[in-house]
Amino acid sequence: MADKLVIDTNVAISANGKNTHASFACQLSCIEVLQTCKNLHIAIDKTGLIMEEYKRHLSHAGQPGVGDMFFKYLHDNQHAENKIHTVYITLSSDTGRGFEELPINSLDSSDRKFLATAVVAQATIINATDSDWAEQSELLETLHIEINQLCPEHSCK
Repeated sequence: MADKLVIDTNVAISANGKNTHASFACQLSCIEVLQTCKNLHIAIDKTGLIMEEYKRHLSHAGQPGVGDMFFKYLHDNQHAENKIHTVYITLSSDTGRGFEELPINSLDSSDRKFLATAVVAQATIINATDSDWAEQSELLETLHIEINQLCPEHSCK
């Protein structure tokens, strides 16, 4: 795995195994990654946009799923700079960009915070079930951002 990682919300949702179209094999791949979260260098934004999205889909209690455990770990350790890397991203008034760190793009607006964070942190994005990342491969290449598709069978339309 890469040095720093930005983890799309769909990875944690898939690891929880409910409200997901992820196959059982995909869910297991997500669980395997998130169970090692204490050993990973995870990047999030200082503005809290990623944590807010996690909060809408995951439980602070850390239960019942592995995705919830991951969210609790991030929540409890988000200021521990040795493992959780927080970076500044800047909202843009240009709706074609979303963030100052990004060029004009057609990426889903809900995914732009992950990409902007990855650009600033020079991190790899971990994805499970979102096809937008594969569809935006040219943008990712332009920005020198790698994507780790945990579930290729779900990440393409």
